[in-house]
Amino acid sequence: MHHSRLSNLVIDCRTDDLKEATEFWSKALGKPVVSFDQDGDGKYAELATMDDEMAVLLQRVDHESRVHLDIETDDLDAEVGRLEKLGAKRLDFLHGRWWVMQAPSGHRFCVVQRQRESFGPHLNRWD
Repeated sequence: MHHSRLSNLVIDCRTDDLKEATEFWSKALGKPVVSFDQDGDGKYAELATMDDEMAVLLQRVDHESRVHLDIETDDLDAEVGRLEKLGAKRLDFLHGRWWVMQAPSGHRFCVVQRQRESFGPHLNRWD
């Protein structure tokens, strides 16, 4: 048995100025900025959300700007396997921490390790 849930809304930004993009989305969504540089490498920013909301992250990317979803899980291999049975495909395992996958519809999404200390209450349970 493992668990998963919709975790993050990730706004992929093809930009040299992630701070400017973060300021825009902060104001557009009414969410204060937690960090303009989450990991200290200029690639991720985070907006504040409540514990029972999806996290909103901004990511500096080289590909076209788009939005993608993250699914967090307590068992990465089991969740990726479950999604493959539904027709998703593995595309890339990044930084030894998460899978980039593609849905049968062509949409890309990530399967990531548990993201927040509180991992409930809106969990899916999979046997």
